[in-house]
Amino acid sequence: MTTQVPLLINGEFIQSKSSETLPVLNPATQAVLAEVPLATEQEIETAVEGAKAAFELWRHTPVTERARLMLRYQHLLKEHQEEIAAILAEDTGKNLEDAMGDVWRGIEVVEHACNIPSLLMGETVENVARGVDTYSITQPLGVTLGITPFNFPAMIPLWMFPLATACGNAMILKPSEQVPLATVRLLELFQEAGAPAGIVQLIHGGKEQVNQLLTHPDIQATSFVGSVPVAKHVYQTATQQFKRAQCFAGAKNHMVVLPDADKDTVMNALVGATVGAAGQRCMAISVIVFVGETIQWANELAERLAAIKPNIWNHPDAAFGPLINQAAVTRVNKLIQSGIDQGANCMIDGRGIEVEGYPDGNWVGPTLFTGVTTNMDIYKEEIFGPVVSCINVDSLDEALTLVNENPYGNGTSIFTTSGVHARKYQHEVEVGQVGINLPIPVPLPFFSFTGWKGSFMGDLHAYGKQAVRFYTETKTVTASWKEASTQAPNMSISLK
Repeated sequence: MTTQVPLLINGEFIQSKSSETLPVLNPATQAVLAEVPLATEQEIETAVEGAKAAFELWRHTPVTERARLMLRYQHLLKEHQEEIAAILAEDTGKNLEDAMGDVWRGIEVVEHACNIPSLLMGETVENVARGVDTYSITQPLGVTLGITPFNFPAMIPLWMFPLATACGNAMILKPSEQVPLATVRLLELFQEAGAPAGIVQLIHGGKEQVNQLLTHPDIQATSFVGSVPVAKHVYQTATQQFKRAQCFAGAKNHMVVLPDADKDTVMNALVGATVGAAGQRCMAISVIVFVGETIQWANELAERLAAIKPNIWNHPDAAFGPLINQAAVTRVNKLIQSGIDQGANCMIDGRGIEVEGYPDGNWVGPTLFTGVTTNMDIYKEEIFGPVVSCINVDSLDEALTLVNENPYGNGTSIFTTSGVHARKYQHEVEVGQVGINLPIPVPLPFFSFTGWKGSFMGDLHAYGKQAVRFYTETKTVTASWKEASTQAPNMSISLK
């Protein structure tokens, strides 16, 4: 009998009473690892009620005690890192190296949460007016919601619930129904570290369950990572309820290669940055912008990519693993064919690749296109597979124009030995995270992970919409607010 993935409600792992389940499949074999339930309406209601009750006690827990919980938790995560990595490798298909990195980047966030007393310090100013002092304090919101994707089932949940609870909040965690197993283990260890019952509740499900959570009046804020269509739905639903929302969505990350770059450094960086994790990460390099004669380097890149192969997670020669499901394979294959049909030069075609002993795996091999133009589907769409598009331009200015006209703005890189070129690119590119001679510019937890443009929808977007409404109804906001509310995120605006 297949094991059912448990819910965590009010400190107890329980079996759902739902009659609806989905299989959790090993993407290399299609073997059913477990059945994940679609939680019932009452189970969700019980979880939210329990989180709300737990919050009323937890919010008064001294911040030093919350920090000690995080210290104990990060110690347990380090002890069990290999175990967690093996669990998530089996249900995501990641090779062991990628899986270990997934867990470790999550551990770094928990380490950051250990410093929560300093992070929660307020501000004071004496004598803002004669005999008047002003101070600010940071307080928790209440019950929060975290919705996480399939591609990082350790790191992204660990982005969310440790910091949320360290700040004094409670959280409902809804992991991807495709890869729930690692999240269960993370929460088992969280309880072992001494987390009070109810401050994190685990709910499984699909769109119906997510909608119930997004519209629940007792949930104050939502954090989401995933695809663009789902991010838009989550963001619109949450903000229509006047909830805080931050949604990390799609990406189309460009690496710009200048003629003065070191070729070996570029080649070594590109192999892992393009097809690592089978390209199923929002920070993958999916477009290479070769400037000038560097387009000739595409031939060597093709040789290097052709030499690496996917395999199962624990195979010593696995460069990466399978895609998450058959639907993903179908979509990626369709986009590869579209590139060919629309006139791009397919130097390596990864469709139909076989892995000995695993004929049912969701395999797609490294795929490389040259001659790509911006009107092609392989350029316009986020492929989320090991597919790389090469574009050739004549100058750094042309490269900047190309990147800035793309609707996404998650991450980008430039490879050059010129400080002038590096500074110009960093200053002028309209992308949230910029790497210089570094292929994937992912910051450590004490910096923000941020995207611009269509890659991120956040609190200030929602606030701006509310402020415009406030302006039109009461006419008490300065005229500059109406204009500024439509501008870039992170702009600080004062209300009168």
